[in-house]
Amino acid sequence: AGFSTNKVAEAAGVSIGSLYQYFPDKLALVEAVRRRHFDHVLLVIREAAADEKPLKQFARELVRGMIGAHSIHPTLHQVLLDEVPGDRGSRAAHASFQARYLEHYAAAVAQYRKRRKDTETMARVLSSAVEGVIHNAARRNMLDAPELQKQLVELICAYVSGQGVRV
Repeated sequence: AGFSTNKVAEAAGVSIGSLYQYFPDKLALVEAVRRRHFDHVLLVIREAAADEKPLKQFARELVRGMIGAHSIHPTLHQVLLDEVPGDRGSRAAHASFQARYLEHYAAAVAQYRKRRKDTETMARVLSSAVEGVIHNAARRNMLDAPELQKQLVELICAYVSGQGVRV
């Protein structure tokens, strides 16, 4: 495992004692980092969907913002995703985040798909697609790949506009 409070203190440029003054244990530190990340992700979605901009601009801003949110300390983000278990409190915080996350995606989908009735399912599919591509790109150190960004913008536009292949 690559996560230790000693490494966090070193990266932050503080003593381990100072770290424990603010975070009583490793789990408290992890939760603070997770909450900060969740808040950043929600802000990205809100800002991308603000101002009734064209769909392509929304998609570009969403992709850039999500890449930005996942480019901040990518190794730490990977550790949080893959290695650090959560407790009951972190599961509750994640459930709350997921609810707000899907609400923001549903609002964005509704803004661009006025004829579509099932915006909740579309929000779930779209958020999962974006999240999956971003998380896998982060794991593979490909967040800065321009073609990946372009393809993800195209995917969002095709799906949300209804211009993709229908089955």
